[in-house]
Amino acid sequence: MIYLDYNATTPIAPEVLEEMLPYLKEHFGNPSSSHPVGKVAQAGVEVARGRLAGLLSCQPDEVYFTGGGSESNNQVIKGIAESFAERGKHIITSAVEHPAVIQPCRWLQAKGFDVSYAGVDEFGRVSVDAIRNAIREETILITIMHANNETGSLQPISEIAELAKERGILFHTDAAQSVGKISTRVDELGVDFLSIAGHKLYAPKGIGALYVRSGVHLPSLIHGAGHERGMRAGTENVPHIAGLGKAAEIALGQLTHFSGRVRKLRDKLFDLLAQGFESTFLNGHPEHRLPNTLNVSLEGVDSRALLESIPDLAASTGSACHSGEHEPSAVLTAMGLSRKRAIGAIRLSLGRGTTESEIEDTARMILKATKGAAH
Repeated sequence: MIYLDYNATTPIAPEVLEEMLPYLKEHFGNPSSSHPVGKVAQAGVEVARGRLAGLLSCQPDEVYFTGGGSESNNQVIKGIAESFAERGKHIITSAVEHPAVIQPCRWLQAKGFDVSYAGVDEFGRVSVDAIRNAIREETILITIMHANNETGSLQPISEIAELAKERGILFHTDAAQSVGKISTRVDELGVDFLSIAGHKLYAPKGIGALYVRSGVHLPSLIHGAGHERGMRAGTENVPHIAGLGKAAEIALGQLTHFSGRVRKLRDKLFDLLAQGFESTFLNGHPEHRLPNTLNVSLEGVDSRALLESIPDLAASTGSACHSGEHEPSAVLTAMGLSRKRAIGAIRLSLGRGTTESEIEDTARMILKATKGAAH
C-alpha cells in the first residue's frame, strides 16, 4: 500500500510512541494530584507545553491542550460569540473552511448571529480586501484557516491579522494542516488564536491544542474542575499530551528539510501525471501552497472510480473528513471549478515516509487507471 493521504491523518512517529509509553505504564498519575506520582505526570504535561510553545514561538502559558482541532475551533468561535454578544453578533470566515469552522458558524447563525462567508479566487485564496469589505461595526471575530486541507492553498494570515488588529477585532486561524509542515510562528502570523490537531502532526488522534494570546479572555467550552488553568475541564490526557509535545519538538527540528524534500516529490508527481494525461489541472495556488499537498483534476475521469480501481493507493477525492457523498467538493466549487473538473479531482498528500519510488509508482498506477475511470 502506498499511503498518500497524510492530510487526513498521520501515523504516530516512533519517537512519539516512545515518549508516550511511560505515561501509559509507571507514570500513570493524575496531574492534579499533589503527591509524587501526580507531580511526575504534571511535569510531563509542562514539558510538552514548552515544546509546543517552541514550535509556535509563544509563551508556554499561552498553550492549552484540548481534545483535538475541532474542539479548539469550537471553543474559540462559540466562546468569543458568548463573550462579545453584547458588542456585536457578526463573524467573518471564508467559503473554504473546514467543517470544524463552518458548522460552529452555522450553529451560531441558528442562534441569531450573522456570519459572512468571504469568497475566494481561482486558487482558493481569500483577499484581504474581501475581508476588509466584510467588516462591520458589530464584527467580533474573523476566523480564516492557515492552509486548506484539500488544495493546500495558504491564506494571507499575517495581512488579515494586521487588518483585524487595526479594527480591534479578534482573529483566529485553524492551523491543523500547516503546523509541522511550514512555519507557524504566532509572532509572525499575528493571530490571537491558533488551533492544532495532533493527528496531523504524527501524534495520536484525540489530542489537540489551542494557542490563546496572553491578555485575551476566552471562556471554557467544557465545564467542570479547573484543569488547564481553568480553560478546559477534564483530567489531562497525559500520554497523548506527552506525544503531542514530542511531535512538536520533532517537527521544529525537521521543518526546513521536510518542506524541501516533499516539495520536490510533490512537483515530480504532478509533472509525471501532466506528461501522461493531457487534461491534468492543478487545483490550488502554484506557489502559496503546502509543500506536501497536490490536488489535481484529471478532467473527464471519475476520481472515485479511479481510486477504487487502485487498491494499492490510499488517497482522497477531497477532504477525508467529509467525503461520504460523491458531490463536487465545496472548496473546489467555491474556486469556480466546473462540476466535470471537480469530479475528477484527487488529493495526494505526502508525508515523511513518502519515497521517490512511491511517487513514480503512484503516477504509473493512476495513469494506467485513467482509461477505466473516464466518463
